[in-house]
Amino acid sequence: MMHQAHVTIAGAGFYVPPRVVTNNDLSQRLETDDEWIVQRTGIRQRHLVEESVTTTDLATRAAWAALDQSGTAAEEIDLVIVATSTPDDRFPSTAARVQHAIGATHAAAFDLSAACSGFVYATAVGSQWIETGCFRNALVVGVDVFSRIVDWRDRRTAILFGDGAGAVLLRRTEKPYPYYLSLGADGSGGELLRAPMGGTVSMNGTEVYKFGVRIIPSLLQEALQALHLTIDDLALVIPHQANARIIESAAKKGGYPFEKFFLNVDRYGNTSAASIPIALTEALQQKAVREGDLVAMIGFGGGLTWGIHVLSVYAR
Repeated sequence: MMHQAHVTIAGAGFYVPPRVVTNNDLSQRLETDDEWIVQRTGIRQRHLVEESVTTTDLATRAAWAALDQSGTAAEEIDLVIVATSTPDDRFPSTAARVQHAIGATHAAAFDLSAACSGFVYATAVGSQWIETGCFRNALVVGVDVFSRIVDWRDRRTAILFGDGAGAVLLRRTEKPYPYYLSLGADGSGGELLRAPMGGTVSMNGTEVYKFGVRIIPSLLQEALQALHLTIDDLALVIPHQANARIIESAAKKGGYPFEKFFLNVDRYGNTSAASIPIALTEALQQKAVREGDLVAMIGFGGGLTWGIHVLSVYAR
């Protein structure tokens, strides 16, 4: 929960499969239409993998993109963490496969599972090891292929999810910068959003909506108070892209300007652990975040789990 740390986001990248499925496409097999989906979720399309594409394939492409954007060689990576709920195998880990695929021959590697909060959990773990001095460079990937665990006959969940991967390169800085971290979980809410082994995603949409609207402003207020900052001191808040209505209602509940929240859920849907790094990468590409800026990444989802991570971008 430190208020300063020697950690920065040195680069980011993402990859989504080329196949685009629009709301109109879904309406061909579900009792729904584009207007109904957009009004309730803000989603207009999502990217889905082909049968031959693996979670590792997506994660590796995102990892390469982050390394390229940061100007970092794979041999410089000390640690690879992959946040995913849809690994290709129980073991070896997706992270170990990515480590091999990119040639990060000096890196430790493991997976982490915290559903839609997974990426924030993973950046928390990576940054703590950097802060302790154990590692200098940590590659953190969020990736999920929910198209393989969704019941495509269920309108409540089939409209929500997309496939994709996003990655960041965390690096140790010479001097400390503002930093805040808070993670949480409540296993009593596990039945609200779950995917049993061999089964498909089930969700109590009303309760998950209430949870998201409540937890986002609570985490943000907690972080700003701890850092003695205001919302104006953040370049952007990058929330998990679950549902545009959740994010809009959460901003209103907290009294925060909606324009501070970055959204791209309309084009990718809910990509679970990949949603925050995909959004962060697009924010960087659009110059909405610049060198030295602070961003707040907020994750929430199955577990129930939640977390906020405030740190700098491109600091030195």
